[in-house]
Parts: sequence; C-alpha cells; structure tokens
Amino acid sequence: DVYKRQAIKSTDKDPLAEEFEQEFTEHKMSTPKALLSFIIGLIALLVGSKALVWGATGIAHLLGVSDLIIGLTIVAIGTSLPELAASIISALKNEHDIAVGNVLGSNMFNLLAVLAMPGLIAPSALDPMILLRDFPVMIAFTIALFLFAYFGKNGRIGRVAGSLMLVGYIGYNALLAVQSSQGI
Repeated sequence: DVYKRQAIKSTDKDPLAEEFEQEFTEHKMSTPKALLSFIIGLIALLVGSKALVWGATGIAHLLGVSDLIIGLTIVAIGTSLPELAASIISALKNEHDIAVGNVLGSNMFNLLAVLAMPGLIAPSALDPMILLRDFPVMIAFTIALFLFAYFGKNGRIGRVAGSLMLVGYIGYNALLAVQSSQGI
C-alpha cells in the first residue's frame, strides 16, 4: 500500500515543472559572484582572442598571405571561437535553440552592425574577389544550411549535414590557400 502511494506520487509530478526545477535550482550563484565570473571570463576571452588573432596574423604576414585571406580565415576563426564554445556547450546540454540562435544572431549582427560601423566611419571599396568568390560561397552555405534544417529530421541539423558543412568550409579554405599562393 505504501509502495502504491509512492508510485502515484512520483507520477503526479509535472515533467515541465521538474525540468524547470532542475534548470533553475541546480546552479545558484550570488549576484556579485556571477558578475565577477562574467567580468573575469570576458577579460580572458578578449585577451585570448586578441592574442590568437595577433599571433596568427603576424605569422600569416611573414608568410606573405593577403589581408583579405587573413580576415576570411584567421580573424574569422579567432573571433568565432567563443561562439563555437557556446554552441558546443548548448548542444551538449540539449539546448539546440540556443546554439542555433547564437550562430544566427551573431551572423546577423556581423552583417548588419559590424559591417555598417566601419562604413559609417570611413567608407571604402570592396575587393572584387569578395563579390566574385566570397559572397556566392556565403550565399550557397546559407541556402545549404536552410535546406539541411528544413528537410532534416524534426528540423535538426544532423551529423551528416554537419560533416558536409565542415568539409565545405575546409574546401573553401583550401580554395583560398590555392588562390593566395597563385597571387589571386
């Protein structure tokens, strides 16, 4: 009789309420401690990203790599590492919407704000290769991402799609390396 009541009590719990409790009661941190952690993490992130980008850019310049190629590869990867870390952690926690939102939000911010600010301050001409090579590649990958998500099982981007996108990115970087070595 006691076991029956215990079984009934355990099934009466709302799964959403249980998930909410787990999410918001597991990691209690005081506001000052959270703020301190945030500030330390932000400083470490800024210093680490800058050091990575400066070091890699210095090496690339020594090897004679153009500024455009440096921006398309080293700087892009260096500034995207925090997003990569946040997306991986979100995916591991099964918080896929955060991972996707992080990537889409960052890309929209980069396209609409980061490109706009220098244009407002000091307008400059675009390298023709950006229009001929890089924009079409970016558009193709954007369409591929949409198709993978739209036609994927339950709107998910699976391992096959992720692998294909990663291979595509490696191929794009190989193209950049070949063209850079040819002076294009």
